[in-house]
Amino acid sequence: MFRRLLIANRAEVAVRIARTCRSLGIETVGVYSEADAGASWLDAFDRAVCIGPGHAGRSYLAQEALLQAALQEECQALHPGWGFLAENALFATRVEQLGIAWVGPTPRAIRLMGDKALARETMAAVGLTVIPGSHGVLSSANEARRAADEIGYPVLLKAKAGGGGRGMRLGRDAAELAVAFEEASQEAASAFGDAGLYLEKFIAPGRHIEFQVLGDAYGAAIHLGERECSVQRRHQKLVEEAPSQAVDDATRERLGAQIAEAVAGLRYRGVGTMELLRAASGELFFMEMNTRLQVEHPVTEAITGIDLVEQQLRVAAGQPLALRQEDVRFTGHAVEARINAEDPERDFQPAPGRIEELSFPADRGPGHVRVDTHVTAPYDVPPFYDSLIAKVIASADTREDALDTLRDCLAGARVVGVPTTISAHLKVLDDSRFRSGDYDTGLIDAIGLATAVEE
Repeated sequence: MFRRLLIANRAEVAVRIARTCRSLGIETVGVYSEADAGASWLDAFDRAVCIGPGHAGRSYLAQEALLQAALQEECQALHPGWGFLAENALFATRVEQLGIAWVGPTPRAIRLMGDKALARETMAAVGLTVIPGSHGVLSSANEARRAADEIGYPVLLKAKAGGGGRGMRLGRDAAELAVAFEEASQEAASAFGDAGLYLEKFIAPGRHIEFQVLGDAYGAAIHLGERECSVQRRHQKLVEEAPSQAVDDATRERLGAQIAEAVAGLRYRGVGTMELLRAASGELFFMEMNTRLQVEHPVTEAITGIDLVEQQLRVAAGQPLALRQEDVRFTGHAVEARINAEDPERDFQPAPGRIEELSFPADRGPGHVRVDTHVTAPYDVPPFYDSLIAKVIASADTREDALDTLRDCLAGARVVGVPTTISAHLKVLDDSRFRSGDYDTGLIDAIGLATAVEE
């Protein structure tokens, strides 16, 4: 196992990685920008290095600064977390060229799955059903129109290098598609440095289902079941749960085995997530693969008892996968709420500022509460980065008990200083459609938080 590891990220995910490293006896080196200097979460690391100014492009996205920090601190490995450079194949390559272990898939796998259009073709070739769409990247708005005419409106334009809902636009007809193409390509170029788009049939209502996978460098791979991520606003997840009420045991076993086989065929190393869309007919379509740890990974950890960061580290250290599919057991139910410093009353606008108090009671329900956060009040939420301040995960023997536990915890939460999304979470948790388990990606709109949704 590694002696010292650089965590090339910040805040909650960096603290999460450090926690597992500590349990394995791995020294951690954290990094921080000038905007994060003095933040209490830096205490989670054995040492910390300033890598640049507050703007992410000059700090957390600055490859040279991160590589220099890893070298000067004599780190044997680098964990990218999620976001920032976590799915950057060039950065992964540069890390490995320095003789430092990259805690993630090979650069080739990142490149293959990072090109969303190419990923569709790859997964179709190994037998997964993909959403009807364009063949490869669209060369122009006219080509997008021809593809839409062939598969039928409405259609969804997506950035081939995209994620997080950026570079994504809906086209209900040819006129709207033309405008959407220009907007999506410009946003994609700005967000990812790549204006390339592809097109898919827009399926609604639909359910967002994702399978957690784990593989090693020797061709072994397993799945750890699915998560339901249909409660979204701006194509970003708000509430996640595992298992999904829309996936029965037979489907989980059949599709999970198919996905694990596809991952093994790619000799995929580390954790990854296969994102699927479930149509009203019940058919599940492959959308994309995320080649990193997911924000919502704790719900999978809760129902399997498997530390996903530990598995990442062991595989990155060259160890073969110690788990077999028959070793994976699914127990109970888990649900996660992402708490952001955003104002639901103002279209979920980010609300940076000083948090004077933050607490989540852990004794309000029949289940167990886990809180993943980097915030120790008082804490200043910087305006430069993602607005996530905490994740609250409730688990219990039954879904009803897990939901009750999360609702009661959030109802008793206390956050002073900035508005948060807690009120929106409580509306979801009290909604009869969500409670029944029969809901889809249109739930936020149906509940009445319509301003939170961009199609």
